[in-house]
Amino acid sequence: MRRREFIRNTALGIGAAWLGRETLAPSGWLARDSSLQKVLAAPLSQKFAASDTVTLGRTGIQTSRLAMGTGTVGSGHHSNQSALGVAGLSRLLLNGYDQGLRFFDCADSYGTHPHVNAALKEIPRDKVTVLTKTWARDAASARADLDRFRKELGVDHIDVCLMHCLTEADWTERYRGVMDVLSEAKEKGVIRAHGCSCHSIEALRAAAKSEWVEIDLARINPIGSHMDADPATVLAVLREMRAAGKAVVGMKILGQGDLRGRQDEALKYALSLGVLDAFTIGAESKAEQDDLVRRIGIAA
Repeated sequence: MRRREFIRNTALGIGAAWLGRETLAPSGWLARDSSLQKVLAAPLSQKFAASDTVTLGRTGIQTSRLAMGTGTVGSGHHSNQSALGVAGLSRLLLNGYDQGLRFFDCADSYGTHPHVNAALKEIPRDKVTVLTKTWARDAASARADLDRFRKELGVDHIDVCLMHCLTEADWTERYRGVMDVLSEAKEKGVIRAHGCSCHSIEALRAAAKSEWVEIDLARINPIGSHMDADPATVLAVLREMRAAGKAVVGMKILGQGDLRGRQDEALKYALSLGVLDAFTIGAESKAEQDDLVRRIGIAA
């Protein structure tokens, strides 16, 4: 097979997987959840678009409703998206930018800082919100990460820096040193806002009660896939966060792929909650990204 034909067929295959792969979630989940049925049966209260301008809590940061995720599955400085290569992922980010997406979601553990750097060279820096995450658990590592991240991203400041993958119920005390470093960085203009991503319900509850948390990256979808607890439990905590003025950015909206065959339901669920300022989803091709933008625009 010729190289051009191989590339074309591969791209079509990826697009087909996005559009038609069946969900890995238990069959009949929609039929068994009457409250979810009601949510999905009711029309949305307004029209949404992926490119809608939203404000993240009380931070004053304005960006797009949809963030372009760069780590659907990411660890060890590698992810599904970094596998596209610097040129491939930067082109994908720029394709989203051309459709009004202004939110780049990256992390040290995804290894995608160079990819975001390449995209930022092609567009005005002040038109894009750059969010990244640190695994630092002590003050010295946090300071080193902020310096390295800015070099890798090619920026003088980072819009949002989160403490990544917190699981401990006492993290606000245990990692106070990291929090203090990020607070100082905000005062100096090195970052514009700080917060966390949580991977346990105990950590999420601690984030809701912490005045330090300005932005929380929260796992939420209608079937509880790759979440901290069942949707109702998580949603109650997110409502507490929102009432306190924190920004809530949703992740795992498609259940890390488990809802790829139920995208419309999952997107409508996220849009109907009334607690998400924005949400992040990682596409792996232009076809996936274009389809996602289209689906958000026709959600009803």
